[in-house]
Amino acid sequence: MKLSTKAISAAVLLALYGNVALADETDSKEESVERITVRGAFFGQQVATAVKTPTLLINVPQSVSVVSAEQIAQQALFSISDVMQYTPGVSIGLGEDHRDQVTIRGQNTTADFFVDGLRDDVQYFRPLYNLERVEILRGANALLFGRGGGGGVVNRVTKVADTQENFTTLSAGIDTFSAGSISVDTNKVIDEKNAFRFNGVFDAIDNHRDFKDGERYAFNPTYTWHVSEDTRVVASYEYVNDDRLVDRGVPSLNGAPLEGYDNTYFGDPDFNNTTLEAHIARVRVDHSLSQNWNLNGSLQFADYDKAYQNLYPVNFDDQAGTVTLDGYRDTTARENALVQVNLIGQITSGNIEHTVLTGVEYGNQETANDRRDAFFADSQDDQVTFGFSDPLVIPEMTLTDAVRDRSSDVTFTSVFLQDEIKLSEHWIVVAGLRYDNFDIDVVDTIEVNNGADDGNNGLLTSSDSQVSPRAGVIYKPAESVSLYASYSKSFLPRSGDQFLTLSLTSQALDAEEFENKEIGVKWNVSDSLSVTAAAFEVERENGTAQDPNNPEASILTGTETSGYEIQVVGSLSEKWTINAGYSNLDGQEMGRISDGELANRDLAQLPEHMLTVWNQYQVNTQWRVALGVIYQSEQYASLSNSVTLPDFTRVDAAVYYNYSEDLKFQLNVENLFDEDYFPSAHNDNNISTGEPLNARISLQYSF
Repeated sequence: MKLSTKAISAAVLLALYGNVALADETDSKEESVERITVRGAFFGQQVATAVKTPTLLINVPQSVSVVSAEQIAQQALFSISDVMQYTPGVSIGLGEDHRDQVTIRGQNTTADFFVDGLRDDVQYFRPLYNLERVEILRGANALLFGRGGGGGVVNRVTKVADTQENFTTLSAGIDTFSAGSISVDTNKVIDEKNAFRFNGVFDAIDNHRDFKDGERYAFNPTYTWHVSEDTRVVASYEYVNDDRLVDRGVPSLNGAPLEGYDNTYFGDPDFNNTTLEAHIARVRVDHSLSQNWNLNGSLQFADYDKAYQNLYPVNFDDQAGTVTLDGYRDTTARENALVQVNLIGQITSGNIEHTVLTGVEYGNQETANDRRDAFFADSQDDQVTFGFSDPLVIPEMTLTDAVRDRSSDVTFTSVFLQDEIKLSEHWIVVAGLRYDNFDIDVVDTIEVNNGADDGNNGLLTSSDSQVSPRAGVIYKPAESVSLYASYSKSFLPRSGDQFLTLSLTSQALDAEEFENKEIGVKWNVSDSLSVTAAAFEVERENGTAQDPNNPEASILTGTETSGYEIQVVGSLSEKWTINAGYSNLDGQEMGRISDGELANRDLAQLPEHMLTVWNQYQVNTQWRVALGVIYQSEQYASLSNSVTLPDFTRVDAAVYYNYSEDLKFQLNVENLFDEDYFPSAHNDNNISTGEPLNARISLQYSF
């Protein structure tokens, strides 16, 4: 992989947000000026690092949710999907049970993930063991993030070495299904300028589903060097190894998920499997040029080796007593090189204050992918229908030669400029532009070998140049209240999330475009409680969606999503804390014509109502209790609108006991009332079943 000289680039940090349980505004301003984080922007309880500038959260014209490491531990959250279930406006997808997949404001994505502000778009399950927090920013905003992010982005903020103190924390837990984990977090101060930190985890994967098993281990050493009072360098390396059974859930029957077979495995436990091996190395430099100007830059190299193979249900016939399976094996190797540089300055001109952000970004991604279909001797096809039994007795199967063998080379270069202008005590304006050049070269080896007689020589290329605007206005009737309106755009090149589907048709098409309009209010009710609310509309043009008649193909469609969301975070009293959110969403296709008439369908995996509440109460110095509720209204499994996942209410609970300052125990109970529910889907016949009543006991020892 090569780093082009055309741009040594950019945009370090994703605009992330600090804790929404906000502190005193004057104090937090002073603290934020003192501290420039490894993400290259200021961070404090009231400061939003996602905007890459020292901007108080209350002055950011967008919605954001922050899930801290403390909340992850207290709720015993294991995956990105677990985190998203307590986030308003975001629903989870099955992701074919080999990757994270979410729908943010109606936009389904496997690629809008970042780590420490750097793009992390490979399809895999991201671990949580080494995180300070997870930040979910809603609304299209290519100015800060580049391509994608049509509904928003998810950013993981990792732990880094700290020169202030030595510590070690050991954690372990196991649940009813024997799924468990062991992790370590240790920090060593070398001297006043140097420190080393190590995070590691081993996860045993299991649940209520027959045959489900697997394991994952990962480790992440980091090194911090304070070169001077003005310069800091942070280096890190992460290794992830994941090996687990792939389970794509149950099929549907008569327009609903198949009931009564929540544990039945519709696949081959000897064949269905996914593996990942990832190496991720990065270096971050933060430098203070002066009191008012700061420069930061990041360099990341990453290598991913991913494979998954599965048989999965495509039909269930209760009258004939048969089930139909399809299957394939897919491998992906990807190398990423990313460079980001940001320059942040604060300028005063008369009575007007400017916070200027400018940056460049460069990336190169090389990917090789192939797919081989299942081949059943009984049907002489990649699908087979046979008599249903529990467990399944699957006819003999082999794999075909490659039906897809492609490699892609993606290069992108970006430059952006933004100005936050404080016009007066009550008015703030934010405006900026980003220019992206995005080049894709695809080699289709099968087409190359077939020759060019069919008009396709297998060498395909596409280039997109986009200008993405962002604008917002904030009115502050008081220091603790802001009302805002914002407009932003984002784009996604035609080849899609993984840049392997370029064709003679798609290479000529315009990029997908996302347009976000939002109004909202933010109110710091007290120094420890905040309330935020937003109403929005997202339009997607030239979009793609999974073809409900062929889940392995896509169709072109435009979409429109509108809705509103509310979140309350903080302390209701000295002993009672709460994190509550509600979203109301409505999304449809735009301009679909069937039989000469408008026939827009509702978007898939988009519940109209989502409500979550997590309460925690401090009984005394040793005991705490918690109660959580998740409500999700019915949703369609796919764009066909043929299969509906029913609504559900899940109740969770927890008890915490501090034996001492160093030793802590907790018991988490999920699905307290044993609700039978279906939380997510990939299509009409790949539907996940929720875990029944189960418990997890954990301990944490620090020294």
